[in-house]
Amino acid sequence: MKKSLLLYLFILALLFNVFTYMYYSKEATFQKTKYEKMNKKMNDSLTFANNKLTDANYFSLEKNENAQNYFDLADSEKTIPYEKLIPYVTEKLLDLNANPNGNPYVGQDKIGANKFIINKVKILNHRWIIADFSDGEYWGEVLLKYFVNKDDSISFETNQSLLYQK
Repeated sequence: MKKSLLLYLFILALLFNVFTYMYYSKEATFQKTKYEKMNKKMNDSLTFANNKLTDANYFSLEKNENAQNYFDLADSEKTIPYEKLIPYVTEKLLDLNANPNGNPYVGQDKIGANKFIINKVKILNHRWIIADFSDGEYWGEVLLKYFVNKDDSISFETNQSLLYQK
């Protein structure tokens, strides 16, 4: 009886070991396939986001080589790297927000107590800027022309302005 009990315990221990081994080997393959699927999904998502960003930046001075070449070839003695031009033009446009009547290039007169100021700026190419403006209550967008003068000053011209309904 003692031998049969030991035999039963040995068989039971062997079965536990076999089931435990099978469980952990299946768990490892399951985790590996789950990781591979998640990694593929993340790579696809990253590729999709990168493509969307590339599409969104299509109209951008950073991606437009023809507009970049305009500053290199316009005057052979003077070249303006677009990496320095973008923050410079943005800063000059945002500095005009300090005007007590608001930024003069939003194309809208002061409606209420607050002045219109430009919030965001996107330089599209060597000539055009699109900007978002608001007074805290009303919002709008403006399309501007900009020019780099010989003395490195920037001049702006409002082309079209749009004020959204409240």
